[in-house]
Amino acid sequence: MAKITAAEVNKLRKATGAGMMDCKNALVEAEGDFDKAIDVLRKKGQKVAEKRADRDSSEGAAVAKVNASETKGVAIVLGCETDFVGKNENFLNLASQLGELALNYNTKEEFLAADFGGMTVTEKLVEQTGVIGEKLDINAFETVEAPFVGSYVHINKIAALVGLSSKVDNIEVLGKDVAMQIASMGATTLSYKDFDPAFIASETEARIAVIEKDNIELERLGKTLKNVPQYISMAQLTPEVMAKAEEDAKAQLKAEGKPEQIWDKILPGKMERFVSDNTTLDQEQCLLDQNFIKDEKLNVESYVTSYGDVKVVAFKRVSLG
Repeated sequence: MAKITAAEVNKLRKATGAGMMDCKNALVEAEGDFDKAIDVLRKKGQKVAEKRADRDSSEGAAVAKVNASETKGVAIVLGCETDFVGKNENFLNLASQLGELALNYNTKEEFLAADFGGMTVTEKLVEQTGVIGEKLDINAFETVEAPFVGSYVHINKIAALVGLSSKVDNIEVLGKDVAMQIASMGATTLSYKDFDPAFIASETEARIAVIEKDNIELERLGKTLKNVPQYISMAQLTPEVMAKAEEDAKAQLKAEGKPEQIWDKILPGKMERFVSDNTTLDQEQCLLDQNFIKDEKLNVESYVTSYGDVKVVAFKRVSLG
């Protein structure tokens, strides 16, 4: 039997991340052959991976990386089974290394086939499944390319990227702020202009039905009823709709006995409230139309344009689960 030294065990451990005993046993089985020992560990990983193939890898780490020129970013999720593993330093280091490698690829398929220390990323995940004892997987892979790309990661749970159209002064602050908005508020599209009319129509009907159902119960309990909106998106607020809303607001002021000479001071606030009450879909799903989390007096589009001639051209968000 070949004599296995501590130095050989340590070398294999550094190369694979496997535990000391796993490395020693692999070297013993491989009769001291380093490459064969790596193969032994891979096969162990394959066996563990097969057994855990149906497990849910909903924990893990979300990572965002941006290249040196700040023109391309990638966001990935390295998934595992438990929060305990997801917080492990070695696991987080692996996620970071994979994120750096992912910057060189445009698709998940290309990335999984890429070389990672003499094996593919897919093989590395299988190997580490054997080392860790939990299913590992790349649960998300997103890229953004733009004249400037900013990023933000929230406690390794959510990662966001934003592409901006030009490099203006303090672009790093703007990029981080908008990426933080994306991570926090979970927009799904850039603007209400991106919505399909059929989608808006079905969402309007569904949301009104939910509120009306809630109001039946609130009325039974003697509580304040929720406002039932007529609309849910700026796409529905045509000039005719806005003109009618202003007429209704004036009629209300007249009925309340408010002097006509002060209407001009009251109307803007009422119209702002009408827009706010009737654009709930936009505020939930449209990045540029959301209230900016650091200053709710502004929407995101207004905040971005305050930096000068710059626009959001793309964004991506990944998260655990």
